[in-house]
Amino acid sequence: MPSYLYDRLSAQDNAFLLWETPNLHMHVSTAQIYAAGPLRRADGGIDFEALRDGIAGALPRIPRYRQRLQWIPFERHAVWVDDPHFDLAYHVRHTSLPRPGSDAQLKALAARITAQQLDRNRPLWEIWVVEGLSGDRFALVSKIHHCMIDGSSGVGIADILMSTDPDARPPAPPRFLPRPLPSARELLGDALFRRLGLPLVALRGIRALRREGEELRAELSARLRALAETAGWGARPPSRTPINRPVGPHRKVDWIEFSLADVRAVRKALGCTVNDVVLATVTGALRSFLARRQVRPAEIDFRVSAPVSVRGADERDRLGNRVSSWIVPLPLHESEPLAQLAAIHEQTRELKTSRQALGIETINAIAEWTTSSLLSLGARASSRAANTIVTNVPGPQHPLYLLGAEMLAMAPMVPLLEEMGLGIALISYNGRLFWGFNADPDQLPDLADFAGEVREAFARLATAAGVAVGDERVVNLDPQAQPDRRSRRRQAPRAAASSAGPRS
Repeated sequence: MPSYLYDRLSAQDNAFLLWETPNLHMHVSTAQIYAAGPLRRADGGIDFEALRDGIAGALPRIPRYRQRLQWIPFERHAVWVDDPHFDLAYHVRHTSLPRPGSDAQLKALAARITAQQLDRNRPLWEIWVVEGLSGDRFALVSKIHHCMIDGSSGVGIADILMSTDPDARPPAPPRFLPRPLPSARELLGDALFRRLGLPLVALRGIRALRREGEELRAELSARLRALAETAGWGARPPSRTPINRPVGPHRKVDWIEFSLADVRAVRKALGCTVNDVVLATVTGALRSFLARRQVRPAEIDFRVSAPVSVRGADERDRLGNRVSSWIVPLPLHESEPLAQLAAIHEQTRELKTSRQALGIETINAIAEWTTSSLLSLGARASSRAANTIVTNVPGPQHPLYLLGAEMLAMAPMVPLLEEMGLGIALISYNGRLFWGFNADPDQLPDLADFAGEVREAFARLATAAGVAVGDERVVNLDPQAQPDRRSRRRQAPRAAASSAGPRS
C-alpha cells in the first residue's frame, strides 16, 4: 500500500474522535479580536474577501486544513486523506453583530458557534469572521477538532495565519491537487500488515532495553510507577460538585485578561511558577464560587487536570497531540491565598519529581500497538479523576497581524469532558494573560460571576504577596463600558503584606 495516499492518526488523536458524543464536541475554540485597520471598508464593514483569500494563501502550509477523515474497515481508527471536494467557502464564514455590537453579544455568538459539532465528512475546522463589533474592531471565532491540534500546535497555526509584519501578505496559493483516495481494501490490508509487524516492534524494544541496561530499566520503573499513580487517581474519584453533572448540548463562554507583568511580579515575589500562580488563583475563585453554591470547600476533594506538553523540539511544527496531564488536588480547605499558593507549589514540585505525566504518555505509547479503544477508555477514566481542566499555553509576546489588522486579544475555549461542566484555558500574548471559560449553562448560568471571582482571587493573592497590580488596559472589553473607580481600587491593591511564600 503506498503510504503517501494517507496519514494514520496517532492513537491519542484518534481517541478524541472516539470520545465525542452528541453533547461532548471535541473541538478547541478561540475568539480573536482585531483592530479593523486596513481591512476596514469604506462602508464601515470588513473586507471579507481579502480575509478569505489570505486564509487560502496559508493553506499550503497547513495540509490538515484540506484533509478529511476516512475510517479503516473493522477498526475504530481513522486516517487523514485529501478532500477531493474541498470548498473553502464552507470553512470560512461571514456574519455580523447588530451595530454597535458589544462584547457580551460576541460572547453569546461564540457560545452558539462552540456548541455546534463539526461535520465529520469535511475537514474538521471552521473560521467565522464577525464584523459589527464596537470600537472599530472585528473578531474571528474559530473551531478546530482536538484530533488535529493540542495547545502548542494551535499556537503554530496562529503563527502561520498571522505575521509579525503588518505589511506581510501571503502569496496566491497554487492549485490544490488532492492525492488519490485509498480504497477500503487497501486500508484494511495495510492495517493487517501493520498489526502483523507489531510483535517484531515489541521484540526490538525488549532487546534495546537489555542492551541499554540500568538507565532504561530505571526509566521503565518510573513509567510503571506513573501508570500505577494514574490508575490510582481513576479508582478514587473526586467529590461531586454542582459543576460535575452530565453535560448538556448548550454552551456559555466568557473571557477576561490580566497583565502578564502583574502575574510575573507575583510569581517572582513568591518564588514559584506562573502555573502555580494560575492554579492558586483558580483555587481562590473556586473556593468562593462553591461556598456561594452552599458547598463547604474544606470538606471536598476537588482536582484539576492540568495538561502537560511532551512535544520534543523536533516536533514543534507538527500538528496533532503530544500532551500528557497532571492531576492536581486543589487546597480548597485553605482560606488564605499564601497558604493555597504554598500547597500548590509543593504539589507541582512533587509532580515534576515523580514524573506523574509519564502515566498518560505511557498509555498513549501502548495504545499505538494495541487499539485506540483502550486509550479512549483510559482517557475517560482519567477525566473522571478530575473536576475540571486548567490548561495554560505560552503564546507569542509580540504583536501579530492578520493582513495588517493587529490582533488585540484572544480567548481560548477548551472542550468540556464527561460530567465536567467547566473548562478553563489560558494563553499569553503580547504582555497579556487571557483566560477563556467554557461551561454548560445549566451548571454555570452565573459564569460571568465566576470570571469575576477569578479576578478577585488574583487580587487577593497579589495583596498577600505585597505586589501592586491593576493595569486597566483591557482591550477586549466594550470601549463604551467604563470600570467603576471603586472596582479599580479593589483590583489594584497596594497593601504591603508579607511576601513570605514558597521558594524554588
